[in-house]
Amino acid sequence: MLGNLGLLAGLALLIYMALRGVNIFIASLICALVVALTNGLLVSQTLLEFYPFGALGAFTFAGKFFLLFLCGAIFGKVMATSQAAKSIALAITRSLGVKHTLLVGMVVCALLTYGGVVVFVVVFTMYPLGITLMREANLPKRLWVAATSVGAGTFTMTALPGTPSIHNVIAASSLGTDLFAGGWIGIFAALVMAGLGMWYVEWEWKKARLSGEGFVENAQDLRMEQLADNSTQAPPWMMAMVPMVVVLGVIMLPRLLLGMADWAAGDSLLGRVLLFSAAQPIIWPSMALILGSLTCVLLFPRLRRNAAQVFGQGADDSIMPLLNTAAVIGFGGVVTQTAGFGHFAQWILNVDMPPLLSVFASVSVVSAIVGSSSGGLQIFMQTLAPKYLEMGIEPEILHRIAAIAAGGLDSLPHCGAVIATLMIMGLTHKEAYKNLFVVTVVIPVIACLLSIAVLMAMGIGVNPPA
Repeated sequence: MLGNLGLLAGLALLIYMALRGVNIFIASLICALVVALTNGLLVSQTLLEFYPFGALGAFTFAGKFFLLFLCGAIFGKVMATSQAAKSIALAITRSLGVKHTLLVGMVVCALLTYGGVVVFVVVFTMYPLGITLMREANLPKRLWVAATSVGAGTFTMTALPGTPSIHNVIAASSLGTDLFAGGWIGIFAALVMAGLGMWYVEWEWKKARLSGEGFVENAQDLRMEQLADNSTQAPPWMMAMVPMVVVLGVIMLPRLLLGMADWAAGDSLLGRVLLFSAAQPIIWPSMALILGSLTCVLLFPRLRRNAAQVFGQGADDSIMPLLNTAAVIGFGGVVTQTAGFGHFAQWILNVDMPPLLSVFASVSVVSAIVGSSSGGLQIFMQTLAPKYLEMGIEPEILHRIAAIAAGGLDSLPHCGAVIATLMIMGLTHKEAYKNLFVVTVVIPVIACLLSIAVLMAMGIGVNPPA
């Protein structure tokens, strides 16, 4: 009883401290100690093994995925510094027009994140542009936050196949699948998320216009406009797209070629490269991101003058997102050592429900506990995924459904990405979280459940256990 209360207390304290802006490293360590002390875990073992270096330790995760975070942050930095990301955003804005401001925000963020630019770089890139659009369209900021979150924080993160997102890579590296696993059901879920998300924010904007609500400038807007690079030297948008095409091409082309012939039978160099790409879900997308970064250096003269410095800044930018994610995983690594988590795992596996619904429930709960989709997915893959494979769920379907499910209840108020997004845009939870909750929690949950319903109706995804 005390142990279960300790788990609840640790989770509640983590949520409270996150909302109060307490550093996530401090918060996760304190909450891990609360869980440990109430569950009879040795403090020394908690702090020196379970939290940092266990199978789900913070630094175990950081070490495994450091390369991907590093390469992603470097690519995002060179796209921002070269103004390639800004050029793409402006081109889409000119094409769609100010009256479609919400659609502009969603499309640009989706394009950039699917192309490999990390979420926080996209938010920083889009915000100064968004201020101008919101002012012209008289759009409430809370709806701009929601629209950009649809594009940057939902379907491109978990559902679309081929993306080098951390969620796609975690699932692939854990299950031995590739980044395209469960592609068709992922596309279905992505269409649901994008469609419902845009319908909701447009409906909210219509209500706001009727009530007389519009854009209200705050001090954060002025600071961001002063920090924005207003140089007119942005490259042509078609040239700006080339690095993203390189990233996606390097990821997708091997998959296409592997489907055209049996490369395992030969000993050609191309065959070995293609087989290597399929067997390395972390290294291969990391290489694609670095090739995209080098393409930026070759294409954009303003970047060539200080390429080493920009790469170094990108490397610096990778540290905090990596460690923030690792910190919540370290907390989750302590939680998984408790009897309460073991009882939950046993209970969820024994509940009489379809296996895919059980996957949804277990991933959702774990992601909600740690307030992180990548953290929840990593914990699920290390603790529960093998049992679901034994139930007969196909690895490709488990890959996609688990990734989509992880992107639902993760975005509760204590989610680091939610807190950071609101902080960047100078908004409070009271002002903007309701809309964020709908587009990043409710709609992804609906998309996941609809995807499971489609699979069950078609009898796809689960084979009888051997």
